[in-house]
Amino acid sequence: MRDSVRSWLDAMGALLLEAVALECTRRERVIFSRLALRAEPGTLVQVVGPNGSGKTSLLRLLCGLSLPSHGEVRWCGQNIRTMKEDYWRQLAYVGHLDGVKDDLTAFENLRLSAAIAGRRASAAEARAALLAIGLDGCTDSFARHLSQGQRRRLALARVILSRQTPLWLLDEPFSALDAGGVAVLRTCIAEHLAAGCIVVMTAHAELPVTARRTTTVTLGGPEAEAA
Repeated sequence: MRDSVRSWLDAMGALLLEAVALECTRRERVIFSRLALRAEPGTLVQVVGPNGSGKTSLLRLLCGLSLPSHGEVRWCGQNIRTMKEDYWRQLAYVGHLDGVKDDLTAFENLRLSAAIAGRRASAAEARAALLAIGLDGCTDSFARHLSQGQRRRLALARVILSRQTPLWLLDEPFSALDAGGVAVLRTCIAEHLAAGCIVVMTAHAELPVTARRTTTVTLGGPEAEAA
């Protein structure tokens, strides 16, 4: 287990992500309700469902960008609303949109995103992350010249640079990736889980990723189901 993750375990007892009776409402319409989730160290949580079922909304609730209309999200037994920055420092989030700035190079984008997240990333670490995700040949290319798949890889490089964070929240991370990108990301996710971390990701259908513990949350039915 990585030293940084071990330090979180030592400080907080055990990593644990929970959703308790979670309800999401959009424009006075209930998207899902009574959602219960429990993810322990090494757990992969796959959130599946059709478009409009609330997959992105659930991720935004789990990372604290949105507030539930009912219920709460807990990290290591604490409500994330009371933890605020202490919680955000322990997670890495990649949304459905890539969040890439066209007028910056791939390298500059990565360094800037790390700074905004309050994480120190040396030039060597940033270049290593770009290499790991398969963008070593595009390090100094402006983002506006990157393909859609390359832009997605650049967004995911932020996660590679956040290997010390025990919680990853990924919104459809495999979209726009070619076979090589899918293979690289699957390996990164498997390594993160093997280190005792937690990964939550959305998808239209289940995707095979090596994990000892897997929980699937299915949205789009009368109630959200976790199995």
